[in-house]
Amino acid sequence: MDRQESKDEVPRVELTPEAARLVRRLREAHGPLMFHQSGGCCDGSAPMCYPEGEFRTGESDVRLASLAVDGVAEPVTFWMSKSQYAVWSHTRLIVDVVPGRGSGFSLEAPEGVRFLIRSRLVGT
Repeated sequence: MDRQESKDEVPRVELTPEAARLVRRLREAHGPLMFHQSGGCCDGSAPMCYPEGEFRTGESDVRLASLAVDGVAEPVTFWMSKSQYAVWSHTRLIVDVVPGRGSGFSLEAPEGVRFLIRSRLVGT
């Protein structure tokens, strides 16, 4: 798979209504946004939210989605490493928000909440 978005019939990534509300607030404060699905040891497997372009993607990453969010002018891109996508390719990722402090690198950290991935098998 190349760096271009998957053209699968099933959306690979979606936001819960709570996550969409938080994305709108973060967009107002920080401008255009992007997500990168962390696979690191320090952040577990949390979706990390950054100002668009602040996290450098490369040939080892794949863009899974360009999420349209009501009230946000531009799509919010969602990225993951190719090797991690090989493991998660059979799932739909659902970005949610839960109470608690997330990573200090992700924009929602000061909000007292953190983004969390829920998943569902594709086709269910």
